[in-house]
Amino acid sequence: MGAESFAFGTLVLSILGCKVLRICHLNRCSVGVATQDEKLRGHFKGDVEKLVAYFNFLAQDVREILAYLGYESLEQVIGRNDLLKLVDDDLAKKFDFSNLLRKIDGANTCTKPNPPYDDNSYEKKVLKKVYKVIQNPNDKISLDLQITNINRSFGTLISGEIAKFYGNDGLKEGSINLNLTGVAGQSLGAFLTKGITIRLNGSANDYLAKGMNGGKIVITSQNQGEEYSNAGNTCLYGATGGEIYVAGSVGERFSVRNSGATAVVEGVGDHACEYMTGGVVLILGKTGVNFGAGMTGGLAFVLDENRDFIDKLNQELVIASRIDTDDMYEARNFLKKLLRVHLEESQSKKAEYVINNFRHFLRDFWLIRPKDMIKLPLNPEDGD
Repeated sequence: MGAESFAFGTLVLSILGCKVLRICHLNRCSVGVATQDEKLRGHFKGDVEKLVAYFNFLAQDVREILAYLGYESLEQVIGRNDLLKLVDDDLAKKFDFSNLLRKIDGANTCTKPNPPYDDNSYEKKVLKKVYKVIQNPNDKISLDLQITNINRSFGTLISGEIAKFYGNDGLKEGSINLNLTGVAGQSLGAFLTKGITIRLNGSANDYLAKGMNGGKIVITSQNQGEEYSNAGNTCLYGATGGEIYVAGSVGERFSVRNSGATAVVEGVGDHACEYMTGGVVLILGKTGVNFGAGMTGGLAFVLDENRDFIDKLNQELVIASRIDTDDMYEARNFLKKLLRVHLEESQSKKAEYVINNFRHFLRDFWLIRPKDMIKLPLNPEDGD
């Protein structure tokens, strides 16, 4: 009917073992596909050979059907509704298929190329400058660069090159330091890997640190605080590691599906920490509604000066606790450590003010954690 792309997501998951139980957000996947539980992960039996076999069978079926119809490729039949006819069936006769069977003049397939908006030429130039460090991991480099909002996914190409050499191990911390000035385009630091530090004096758009695996992103600006939005929506989506520090607010869906990154921001929109399974988030300002929906792992600290956060919290899977009690000694120390790191990295005026008045602000902090979490994972090195 004109389709020129095909998706096999659900079927491929089923081949790998998914039983479509629809409990992905509960961290209880019995076949180990969508879970952070190591015991449940042990049930996963999928392998690449099953996928290869499936797509080989699929391709063979398509070739046989095309041959039966008298055609050699999918391109020859895409959009050819003249090959369709209405079956002689009483049920089919009840419906009007005229719009589906109508012939429109012109090509049936895409005839114009659709190149990416950003050809990544800017980062390719930067990659040439840092390549010597990738090849010689004991070296370090620091570059001062300008960036604009047409430079998308900056840092991703460099991360990919590092992954070719070292996989998930990446480089040593601080090996590549990119000091940016300006307004970054979408997906700054997407899939960032260990060894890269991006410092942006300005602001970023949507998808900051999407899929981040390691490294560090720091955003500072002359306009600081929760009243200023210094990054867009869906920041830290699906991150598995690394750190981000933003001296300002971010948009909606912050830290959705975060499973290992540490982040400090000064305000968020709706649906923050949704489906979060790991990592630690500190929010020094207001939040939107539906906070923590489907959150089954990780921790979040929220500064609630207006005492209205509980009404915005989705309490189905998480609980909020005060940390000004004796049994929250470890949590208080960890919070203060996060504040100090945020101040050191971003020169945040809000962090400095909270630290200097910590005993006063302590009563306004909430700790949000999953209801079934027994031990607080406040030391990432322990892996708890």
